[in-house]
Amino acid sequence: MKLHIYGALTAYKKRRPARFHMPGHKANGRWFRPFRDAALDVTELSATDCLENPDGPIAEAQADIARLLGAGRSHILTDGASSGVFCLLYIAKRRGGKVLISRNSHKSVYNACGLLGVEPHIVQNTERDGVLLPPTAADIESALQKDPKIGTVLLTSPDYFGNVANYGAIAKVCKRYDKLLFVDGAHGAYLRFDPDEESLYAGRYADAWVDSSHKTMPTLTQGALLNVNKEELYPLAEEALGVFRTTSPSFPVMASVEYGVKLLDEQGTELIDVVKRELALLKARFKKRGIAFYGGSKTLVLAVDFAAAGISAQAAQDALERRGIFAELNDGRYVLFYFSPLTPPRQLARLERGVRAVLRMRPLRGSFTAAHGFACGLKKFGYLTALSLPNEKVPLAEAVGRVAARNAGITPPCYPVAVAGEQITAEAARELENARHTFGVEDGCVTVIHIGGRA
Repeated sequence: MKLHIYGALTAYKKRRPARFHMPGHKANGRWFRPFRDAALDVTELSATDCLENPDGPIAEAQADIARLLGAGRSHILTDGASSGVFCLLYIAKRRGGKVLISRNSHKSVYNACGLLGVEPHIVQNTERDGVLLPPTAADIESALQKDPKIGTVLLTSPDYFGNVANYGAIAKVCKRYDKLLFVDGAHGAYLRFDPDEESLYAGRYADAWVDSSHKTMPTLTQGALLNVNKEELYPLAEEALGVFRTTSPSFPVMASVEYGVKLLDEQGTELIDVVKRELALLKARFKKRGIAFYGGSKTLVLAVDFAAAGISAQAAQDALERRGIFAELNDGRYVLFYFSPLTPPRQLARLERGVRAVLRMRPLRGSFTAAHGFACGLKKFGYLTALSLPNEKVPLAEAVGRVAARNAGITPPCYPVAVAGEQITAEAARELENARHTFGVEDGCVTVIHIGGRA
């Protein structure tokens, strides 16, 4: 395995350099001792290349990654997938028109629309077992027929629950109507290297897409990729990266992105197969024992339905953490457990024992309270219009029936419960009030459109 970026970093380290450059820790072993790999944390040098205009090891790494992913061009991101999403919306803005998005798009999609002045056409997803599903090809075609101003379709797929859109059918619709197809594929980067599920990888269909490498691949947190297949979009992607990507990228993160792609290219088939087999067996045992879980996932996600046992998902997650088992998140009904090609198989046995133990805890039974579902408020203003109007903050108890001026939601999974321009429902207000971590909520207040005069 040829690792261009890591090789450049280790070669520099071996020179025992006098570091008169950033970062400020200087790899000082006396004062920076807890961070053992600090010697690999450098800046743009002649030996390490420059991410903004690479012509050395970074350029070689990105070329290799593009080839392995089947992309025309791949760009390493050290700001997480969110910076890649901003780039996608920048390209969409330059191409013109609205952007069709699903309601459960990540907050970065909504934020980018607001910042760049792109009006989102929001598709109200249908549900399965309390989980929002991706829009279908028919949903998208209907939206395109109703609103010819849509210029780009931006899918969120796979989502947190492992739902995957029908890329092939949607791509045909986009081609028929001459629309760009972008994908926030943050949760599906590893699928490129699963020979049984490669058809679920966004890169086979999208004009441009984002892979959040760190979510499902052996990559450090914040490592991600912006990939482009349509040649005419290359210059716009470069422009966008120049605006939204940091000028101080982490070289260890960059090196880990290259490593993650190349490791899965060489050994991903075997690694993924082991975890998929163990996960399938675990699901089979759960099913036999009557332990409910979401059945629509096509990725390495297990969403255990604690509500079926009358147990609060938060209480279950807390109980599991006391046993040293840490889930990704809960949505009030399900607790979501994320796996990757590097998940040790023995940990699935530990998870199984933990889940079964929690389900036997009598004090937790009856603790479940039904969540709001996905009650969408009546749309009163366009998204951009709502963001531009005078606003004020009001307590959640007084926000019901008012029109949201800013998005508010629960994090994770970081998509809005209340969307700017829509009336806030009682269910949405209750969910925001009861959530442990939120965005768009400050001291129990949300931002609504001010009524009468200036705010």
